[in-house]
Amino acid sequence: MRIVVLAGGIGGARFLRGVKAAVPDAEITVIGNTGDDIHLFGLKVCPDLDTVMYTLGGGIDEDKGWGRTGETFRVKEELAAYGVGPEWFGLGDRDFATHIVRTQMLGAGYPLSAVTEALCDRWRPGVRLIPMTDDRVETHVAIEEDGEQRAVHFQEYWVRLRASVPAHAVVPVGADQAKPAPGVLEAIADADVVLFPPSNPVVSIGTILAVPGIREAIADAGVPVVGLSPIVGDAPVRGMADKVLAAVGVEATAAAVAQHYGSGLLDGWLVDTVDAGSVAGVEAAGIRCRAVPLMMTDADATAAMAREALALAEEVRA
Repeated sequence: MRIVVLAGGIGGARFLRGVKAAVPDAEITVIGNTGDDIHLFGLKVCPDLDTVMYTLGGGIDEDKGWGRTGETFRVKEELAAYGVGPEWFGLGDRDFATHIVRTQMLGAGYPLSAVTEALCDRWRPGVRLIPMTDDRVETHVAIEEDGEQRAVHFQEYWVRLRASVPAHAVVPVGADQAKPAPGVLEAIADADVVLFPPSNPVVSIGTILAVPGIREAIADAGVPVVGLSPIVGDAPVRGMADKVLAAVGVEATAAAVAQHYGSGLLDGWLVDTVDAGSVAGVEAAGIRCRAVPLMMTDADATAAMAREALALAEEVRA
């Protein structure tokens, strides 16, 4: 079985572990979000790609869900002592090495997709990880802070501000001019199923779909497209997805997120059992829907979620 998964950071990476456990013989291609990418200290940082790579490669800090296990922060402390910021973004010493290698390779002329492949040669994540694009895309958020309207990088909104102020707009800057990275459209065309993990539908999955050609390729692939709701009981399972959903005029409910993706893209949708009352409304919108446990409490629960998604895909196919 050939499975394509669109992935953001922590939620997408943990779901992928479940997919690998559920179908160990599957060929899994992960199209990773790069809208969260940021340049810090002269280095190219790709948080979502690295979270997938570290999680599947056994190097992730399991407690935080991001960064390296056993991490230290001596370099960050020394930079702060020199007055060099930002201090709010936590790059650890081991993590710095990844960004140094990536930046050196990009500077030598290698595209991000080739660099990601080279980094994965070390981590052996057991999937093919492809950035959504080799072009520069950065998600920015329009906010009002201290009476001033301005746009900030998504990382600043998420990490420094903790989404404490309303988001008035979310813009994947550069996405409209970007091209899918090599292998992205081919993987979609060859897939037996496309899965949307319980990742942020605006700044993770939504940013991937904003790259011209990707949404169209998925809609036209002729294979089941099944998503899992990141909203359980009208609240995000993790993070602050409700804040960016509000910015694009979408309610923070499992049904509203399904309708946001739309029946022209999505064939099947899984909601948590606490949201079973939304199943009929989702199906009325033309999307087959089932209520199953959607909390990734452990490896077995996550694998069960993946099996439910694949079972719904087979139901759609039939």
